[in-house]
Amino acid sequence: MSPLSLWQNALIRVTRRAHKPALLLPLALLLSACSGSPPENLGSHDGHLTPCPDSPNCVNSQAGDAEHFIAPLPLKGSAQQTQALLKQVLASEPRVRLVEEAPGYLRAEFSSKLMRFVDDVEFLIGESAVDVRSASRLGYADFEVNRKRIEQLRQRLAQQP
Repeated sequence: MSPLSLWQNALIRVTRRAHKPALLLPLALLLSACSGSPPENLGSHDGHLTPCPDSPNCVNSQAGDAEHFIAPLPLKGSAQQTQALLKQVLASEPRVRLVEEAPGYLRAEFSSKLMRFVDDVEFLIGESAVDVRSASRLGYADFEVNRKRIEQLRQRLAQQP
C-alpha cells in the first residue's frame, strides 16, 4: 500500500470518529422535538374536558360527534378507589408519566416507542363514570392509537380486583 493510501485511510478513520459525537446533538434535538409542548387548555373546566380539535388524533368521552366520541370508563368502587386503581394501572404501563393529580382528576403523558411522540391523556373521575380524553400533541392522524389506548386501559381497569 502506498504512503498516500495509508494517509487517506488514516484520515478517513479519524474524521469518521470525530463526526460521530457531532451527529448525536442534531439527532437528540430531532427526537426531543417530537414531544412538543403540552397544550395550555388541558384540565377540567366546569366539569368538562377540553374538546377535541377537528383532527382525528383525539378521543373524548364528552365529544358530541361519533368520530371523537369514546365511552367513559366505568367506576371501580367509589370515585376515590377508581382514581387509586387508575394510578396503579398507569404506573404499570410502559413510557407513561403521571404529570398532574388532583381529587377527581389525573393527567398522564404517554410516549410512543420509536419516535417518542407524546400524547396527553386525561381522566375526570365523577360520581358515576370516568370521563376520558386522549389526544396527540403533534400530527394529524394517529391511526386510532388514542382510541386503542383508552380501550386497553378500560380492559386493564376491569381486570383490577
